[in-house]
Amino acid sequence: MTASRKIEASAPPRTARLVLSDGTIYRGLSFGAELVRSGEVVFNTSMTGYQEIVTDPSYAGQIVAMTYTQIGNVGVNAGDEESRRPFLEGFVVKELFDAPSNWRAEGGLHEYLSRHGVPGLSGIDTRALVRRIRDHGAQVGVISTDPAVQDEDELVERARRAPGLDGRDLVAEVTCDAPYAWDEGVWSGIVGQVPRAKRPSPRLKVVAYDFGVKRNILRLLVEHGFDVEVVPATTSAADALARKPDAIFLSNGPGDPEAVQGVRETVRELSHQKPLFGICLGHQILGLALGGRTEKLKFGHHGGNQPGKDLATGRVAICAENHGYAVNAASLESAGEPVEITHINLNDDTVEGLAHKERPVFSVQYHPEASPGPHDATFFFRRFREMVERTHAGERVTGAQIAQEAAAPAVAD
Repeated sequence: MTASRKIEASAPPRTARLVLSDGTIYRGLSFGAELVRSGEVVFNTSMTGYQEIVTDPSYAGQIVAMTYTQIGNVGVNAGDEESRRPFLEGFVVKELFDAPSNWRAEGGLHEYLSRHGVPGLSGIDTRALVRRIRDHGAQVGVISTDPAVQDEDELVERARRAPGLDGRDLVAEVTCDAPYAWDEGVWSGIVGQVPRAKRPSPRLKVVAYDFGVKRNILRLLVEHGFDVEVVPATTSAADALARKPDAIFLSNGPGDPEAVQGVRETVRELSHQKPLFGICLGHQILGLALGGRTEKLKFGHHGGNQPGKDLATGRVAICAENHGYAVNAASLESAGEPVEITHINLNDDTVEGLAHKERPVFSVQYHPEASPGPHDATFFFRRFREMVERTHAGERVTGAQIAQEAAAPAVAD
């Protein structure tokens, strides 16, 4: 049995504050970087996986509060990073454990956030903060861990002047600078574990648009038999097609989908050329490309316990989700494209899945790759592989057809 490694705690924290644009003030203790940052304040209901949450690029422009009370107990490690660095504006917890003990830990959360320039706040009543957001909606806030900037009136004014997410192209801040190949599969666990089954063949090539892609998405594409080339969000349809892919993938990402420059036109063109699968922001951008609109949710869906219903089967998956916008269902019905809604969120009936009736195109709002979260929806990667395989073989198959065929009894992964 591997012995756990103790990591020493950091220096005593200083007083810090989170203020909301409505004037609400939360006083606690600082960790991470000593900075003043603004962002939309949201809450995440996941009980585990704080490092995956911190490194999810979809949180760019946001301050994230965790509803689970004790954060930091397992430390951080390079293997659990979902992107090259954290992109969130701040991190808020009830209780910080900064002397973790776990065999995989390579450091503590305080040091990690400090190194990446992210301020953290602990010791506040996170239940009160969550109730405030739930009842009044997500709003802009300012987190200050800088001991020289603690005047509350000044911080409230900063919060009121700070921009929200509407109209901001945050994808431009998180996408990769240049194309790259990805060949890493799913983490195989401890030494001596039984090897994974052989990955599917033949290998098929997918061009993955990076709107803020999580690494576990790329891992699962590899596991399902794809050679993955990741490209920046600004990549033209002509450039993507010149890479001779068998399929196109649209990733997750942050912020307002209607603000992402030029992408819906690219996706509209690609959806006529190649099989296509989108997740989260990729799903929303596909909805826009098909003539729909998106709308801001009151406080969004962030966490690992959202119920997503498959309308073809009636089955419900407990899903990992992270988005503040949704595709407007009525706008799809009036858009004129032959597209159907395949999944809905049972909490608020928002659109959770789309499929085209004439082309091999589909998308889901939630995160089938989890990381963190339940693995109920990983079958979507198998479904994508099957759709691409059949199209590659010359069969005429549609996203809606694939969804309807899924109404047969479930087959375990």
